[in-house]
Amino acid sequence: MKFDKIIIGFGKAGKTLAVFAASKGVKVALVEKSSKMYGGTCINIACIPTKTLAVAASENLTFEEAISRKSNVVKRLNSKNYHMLADNDSVTVFDGFGSFLDENTVLVESNGEKLELSADKIIINTGAESSIPKIEGIEEGLQNSKIFTSTELLDNQEKIDSLAIIGGGFIGLEFASTFAKLGTKVTIFEKFDKILANEDDSIQKAIFDFLVSQGVNFEFNANIEAFENTENGILVKNNGENFAFDKVLISVGRKPAISKLNLEKAGIETLENGGIWTDEKLQTSNPRVWAVGDVRGKEQFTYASLDDFRILRSQFYDNGEYSLNNRKNLPNSVFLQVPFSKVGLTEKQALAEGFEIKVKEIPAAAVPKLQLEFKTTGLLRAVVDAQTNKILGAALFCYNSPEVINIVKTAIDVNLDYTVLRDQIFTHPTVAESLNDLFNL
Repeated sequence: MKFDKIIIGFGKAGKTLAVFAASKGVKVALVEKSSKMYGGTCINIACIPTKTLAVAASENLTFEEAISRKSNVVKRLNSKNYHMLADNDSVTVFDGFGSFLDENTVLVESNGEKLELSADKIIINTGAESSIPKIEGIEEGLQNSKIFTSTELLDNQEKIDSLAIIGGGFIGLEFASTFAKLGTKVTIFEKFDKILANEDDSIQKAIFDFLVSQGVNFEFNANIEAFENTENGILVKNNGENFAFDKVLISVGRKPAISKLNLEKAGIETLENGGIWTDEKLQTSNPRVWAVGDVRGKEQFTYASLDDFRILRSQFYDNGEYSLNNRKNLPNSVFLQVPFSKVGLTEKQALAEGFEIKVKEIPAAAVPKLQLEFKTTGLLRAVVDAQTNKILGAALFCYNSPEVINIVKTAIDVNLDYTVLRDQIFTHPTVAESLNDLFNL
């Protein structure tokens, strides 16, 4: 079957491109291996379900109520995204696993049936998957549901009394904060001597102290030797000691999902981390194939994937000038029960790059909006260039930070002096007005 475009994977960039291309009268094939992934990673197994659980926990819902809400939200969005494409006359959704036969042909396999699709333009949008370390007992634990990846943990319907989280990165910390709020006893096993080692010390300590206040335990300098299944749960063997839990979450990162795509048959090169190599216009080493989203092995954010769509829109339907070279600062938020958001450079990074800097930090308790809502946990931090007055970065550990950080990101992108935020008139009382004080250096 011949199409104008084939998109392998139902993620943010691919589905958005499919809708846009269809509006131009283009015949599009979208191949998705699992009906559970209609709409992509964010909607089904990442951003939306995890944040729905976090909000439910903050509202003091029971575990069962939180899981029910999460499941309903995901089900609704999954269906909406499927019909957004499947009901479009210019888009054909193929349920099955897509892999390359040659440079412009994709084989779709489903329930023993095989179908060949061809197109002059093919987009790989298969996302990423959980990395699984090689530890004794881990495969058995995964098979009998004593050990979870983030995907399986989100599908779990039974309340967990005790949970070990292997890895103290952003994903692990987010699950720890949510599940602790839902009443689970959480222990994080972190291989380094502290969490968030790349953050400035005051921010790192503030977040650590908050998680401890939630009841989260930490085992630093962890060396997991083995997992052992027991009748009532699972043992984590760490540095010669045994720790007993109901369940274990493996949270040591995510890797590009390229297994069995047969990239070599299409002449597509990969990076050392398994990501697909692309140029600044997202074109792979095969000039007929582009790669977008997490499968590139770069930033794993749905908003970066949306920007990947903008690049392809420019390449396919505009003047082709928009590329990765236009991408500026990517903000990031970790949805702890008190969220942490950041953009740009930390103080440590700025000094390492040779900047002469000014730094300001204020406690969340200094923000009137947070006082009246009794949400005074947290710390806000800003770093500016002392020579040019340009904003280098900010770290906001406080309620509403995922919204406010976008103001700082925009200011950095358009090269504003920090004094603009210092003197900006904001509504009161809001968290945004804290930028007046934060940038009063």
